[in-house]
Amino acid sequence: MASIDAIINRQLLRWELEKKQATEKPAAKAPPPQVVTVSRQAGSRGTFLASRLADELGFTRLHRETIDAICQTSGYRRRIVENLDERFRGDLDVMVEGMITGQSVDHGDYARHLFQVVLSMARLGGVVLVGRGGNFILGPRRGFHIRVVAPREQRIVNLVTYKSVTREVAASEADRVDRERKELIAKLFDRDIDDPRHYDLVINLAFIELEAMVEPTIAAIRSKLARLAAMGEE
Repeated sequence: MASIDAIINRQLLRWELEKKQATEKPAAKAPPPQVVTVSRQAGSRGTFLASRLADELGFTRLHRETIDAICQTSGYRRRIVENLDERFRGDLDVMVEGMITGQSVDHGDYARHLFQVVLSMARLGGVVLVGRGGNFILGPRRGFHIRVVAPREQRIVNLVTYKSVTREVAASEADRVDRERKELIAKLFDRDIDDPRHYDLVINLAFIELEAMVEPTIAAIRSKLARLAAMGEE
């Protein structure tokens, strides 16, 4: 498995290449930026679904640890911002400040860096962002937002199976991780992570095989992103 640094550098190189190609062929119309966010309950297999969606779309899946690494590293943040078009780069600080004062209840450096990074990555496109409240940062007019859930007992069994831990450890981890994610979203956005109104699609895997959801989810993603592209930028 590639390291977090390798994943980040590979994606940065991809964005840098796309920017170079756009500069060399300015007459060519670039496709609109595309991004998918995935929120999930612990053990729901939402991360695996995100990987399958990324594979099908030709995107890069960036997990919460990767997002945090970018937020905590000034060099990575600088390289991402440098790939933005000039107009968006000029508006970025204003957008972040507006979110800090108008939406977030957390005014710390982490929140500022998180908002800057997620907005920048969404602008550059080609990514599936897993966790860290990407849907709350981007809102309904940017990207496609998914929430993956499953019954607690099923999620515990998944953790036992895929993490090779005891049932007791799996149950404790499921409850702890869900609680921490809920608290983070409340702290950063003053929102309820379980409110379905914040997502385009909520997938309950209680009686549905994960693979059966890949194709219809891809269809829904492409439909909404095409509609957003037709509507034009805000």
